[in-house]
Amino acid sequence: MTTCERPAPANDARSLRVAMVGAGMISRFHLRAWRNTPGVDLVAIVDPDAARRDQRGDEFGIACRCSTLDELLATVTVDAVDIATPRETHGPLIDRAAAAGLAILCQKPLVPTLDDAEVLVARLDRDVRLMVNQNFRFRPHYQQIRRWIDDGRLGEIRGATISCRSSGLLRDAGGRYPAIERQPFIRTEARMLIEEVLIHRIDAARWLFGPLELVGAATARSCPELVGESEATMLFRNPVCGSPVVVDGNLASAGYPPLSQDRVELIGTRARVMLDHHVLRLFGPEELTIAYDYPVAFQQGFDGVARHFVECLRSGARFLTDSRDNLETLRLVEAAYRAADRHPAAGRPATPA
Repeated sequence: MTTCERPAPANDARSLRVAMVGAGMISRFHLRAWRNTPGVDLVAIVDPDAARRDQRGDEFGIACRCSTLDELLATVTVDAVDIATPRETHGPLIDRAAAAGLAILCQKPLVPTLDDAEVLVARLDRDVRLMVNQNFRFRPHYQQIRRWIDDGRLGEIRGATISCRSSGLLRDAGGRYPAIERQPFIRTEARMLIEEVLIHRIDAARWLFGPLELVGAATARSCPELVGESEATMLFRNPVCGSPVVVDGNLASAGYPPLSQDRVELIGTRARVMLDHHVLRLFGPEELTIAYDYPVAFQQGFDGVARHFVECLRSGARFLTDSRDNLETLRLVEAAYRAADRHPAAGRPATPA
């Protein structure tokens, strides 16, 4: 640990003192987002792995480095924590941060199961400020799609598909699986593709198309190194208008790059929208094409979360992705696993070879 002195109040009384809890792969994007957000002092990083926390501390110039949240709370003053640790640790960390009176941003999934989430949300005081990092809603292309929907350019939505593809779970030229090399923890997750990857697409679908209910789901595991699923398809419907929405993913797709690419199509009564990885097109009476720099757009999703978090804390407004809203996404995730599990050959991954 680097010694942390309990500091005097920041010169700018409006500055929010944030500590990063978790120094894994995804923490780099969180830390960049806090650096990109005005009115934030990034004061500490917490991780039990000294090498990881020192790497991130050196990279972002963070002097205060602690092994546990309790150690942090005993040594430095913070207003908020950003939790990006393994999913099974989220609940205890949220409880400890809430008891300390901190605002909390937590990486998805909020906790490992819907039952866990419902118990957690029920026991938290309603004054606890807890936001879930469902950052797809804040990516610029999804923000633009939402503006077109709200402006009425598409008319009534008659159907939608959100697909995610990559070759990350196929062996590369060196015999490795790029997705596992990038995020080793996915190897042993019993719930992998839906809960780790497609949960973002499900949440975005809810935000874009309104309430959804599950019609059916199927999963499969073609990668022998995984415990969980590498392929999944889910069919939802909007119970108000009946429009179908498909969310599917396959991370063992030949011909795709190792990092996932999304393809989104919305069919409206006035126009349709197509997103193909980094190019967004509107087809109809008015035709538009917007090309995004994908690495920039990827980071902008995290930046948007951080800005929204700070703005809501300052204004007292409700978070767009607060814990109660996130329960609706988790209910769809749980429903998908239950539906897939009714078909054992497809829904229960075999033991890895």
